Amino acid sequence: MRVKCVICDTIHELPNDLPLAKKLRNRPIHTFMCDECNVRVTNNTHKRIETGKFQFFRTSSKFDEDF
Repeated sequence: MRVKCVICDTIHELPNDLPLAKKLRNRPIHTFMCDECNVRVTNNTHKRIETGKFQFFRTSSKFDEDF
């Protein structure tokens, strides 16, 4: 299955029997993000959390306490 990263627009090939490929086929609302973009977004999010100005807008206080 050919998929396109939503951030960098590169095309990747996924095996058809992967659970991710099935999820993308059956539920079009799900999007694909390549590993490089996923790592970049994760690193930038951790940097923003470390500044102290990042605020979670979630209803779960347990999730906020873990950070």
